[in-house]
Amino acid sequence: MTRFVVVPQWQGSASSRAMQLIDGAEAIAGDLPRSACSRVEVPLEAGDALGTTVWRASALLQVRRALDAALAGIDEPALVVGGDASVSVGAVGHAASRALRLAVVWASARPTLHSPLLASATAFADVALRAIVGEAPDGLRLRPGTIVPADIVLVGARAADEDELGYIEGYGIRSVPVEALADPDAIAAAVRATTADAVYVHVDVDVLDPSEMPGVTSAVPFGVHLPDLLAALARLRAEVPLAGASLTEFAPASAAAAADDLGILLRLVGALA
Repeated sequence: MTRFVVVPQWQGSASSRAMQLIDGAEAIAGDLPRSACSRVEVPLEAGDALGTTVWRASALLQVRRALDAALAGIDEPALVVGGDASVSVGAVGHAASRALRLAVVWASARPTLHSPLLASATAFADVALRAIVGEAPDGLRLRPGTIVPADIVLVGARAADEDELGYIEGYGIRSVPVEALADPDAIAAAVRATTADAVYVHVDVDVLDPSEMPGVTSAVPFGVHLPDLLAALARLRAEVPLAGASLTEFAPASAAAAADDLGILLRLVGALA
């Protein structure tokens, strides 16, 4: 049975609706098998930057240590349920320790490739992939070389700025645009091209078109359609061993709205678990 680790972290988000990420994680957790779930306690307070360029770094460090401890006791691939996207950083590190070479599929409207080392103040969810490749303050990043940019596959990204586009081009990061997902082999083909022996799959629900998933902190139009994403993930999993996964960024406007979206969310859980 898949193990689920629920991390209702909001401190990595820049949104004024960040606290609704707590409700989103809790709503998903409520429909998961209780015996298969572990929970990481998240502090209520925002936390302090600790002299870094990352907002709320003290709270993020506390959650990261707790998540590392929770994952250390799990031998099989785990699905981490957030919260904001930055909960994936520690989860990718755990998965990488169990694979010879790990590819990371990052399905999100935003590539999260802003640099935390250059910005004056940064939300950690906006720099999550840079932390995964080792570019973030100590304690928040992975060890450099754990994941290299060429082993990252962006899926459905459509809200990148010039700096992010330059990083993607400069480091040869593969990208599967929304329209390419009409081919269910699109993600698997990109992962095969990395020659990695296992894959970690991260899904921000904002990768989906807002008409299908309105419960996000900041919607980006012209997104992925759920059947296309599910078919592509099924093909990927048939070809490459899954070392871990995360599902994040669900921010329902209300309890009733959360219930309306749970059917889609549980289909994503099924694709990742």
